[in-house]
Amino acid sequence: MSATGEVSDRTGRGRRVILWRHGQTSWNVERRFQGTTDVELTETGLGQARRAARLLASLGPDAIVSSDLQRAANTAAELATLTGLDIVREEGLRETYAGVWQGLTHDEIIARYGEQYAAWKRGEAVRRGGGELETEVADRAAPVVLRHAEKLPEDGTLVVVSHGGTIRTTIGRLLGLEARNWESLGGLSNCCWSVLGEGARGWRLLEHNAGTLPEPVLGDDD
Repeated sequence: MSATGEVSDRTGRGRRVILWRHGQTSWNVERRFQGTTDVELTETGLGQARRAARLLASLGPDAIVSSDLQRAANTAAELATLTGLDIVREEGLRETYAGVWQGLTHDEIIARYGEQYAAWKRGEAVRRGGGELETEVADRAAPVVLRHAEKLPEDGTLVVVSHGGTIRTTIGRLLGLEARNWESLGGLSNCCWSVLGEGARGWRLLEHNAGTLPEPVLGDDD
């Protein structure tokens, strides 16, 4: 209730950022490293995007920002159709550039670059395939998310449509985790999302790899 005695419709929850991974592509099915290769969605991927968009639209997002790669932008388009919001495309939200790894299957990467892969999994700073470091991905992606989040109204919601690796590094950066610990954040399934919320001490991870609507936290830890 406000000072005038009127009931306020503000929740006081703070801003929310929903980081939404794109729908399925043929390279996902083949376990082929996409990186910055511009691979389109499969029919299954489009169906995933439409289903997820119906759920996310019910949260009343205020803005949509997307990677400019078509698998992300076309996923975002399903939400834009339902909400009437414009999509801001940002190159900084692209997936990790991975040089010679791009186009290779998981098994081919292990066979040809096994030690490099193992070093990455150990948390070492590795330019996979001669491409970007994970910290460099966060350097370009996290500021994009923060810039758009700052434009939100009080208690507003931003939907960021991007890629699994980019989302993980961005979450790690915004939570203040050391880069070697970013791998502790599990990967996102196609068209699933994670939710960050403003807390008293910065951004908090509220949902991770979710595919259903977030439920409120009730009890001693809210």
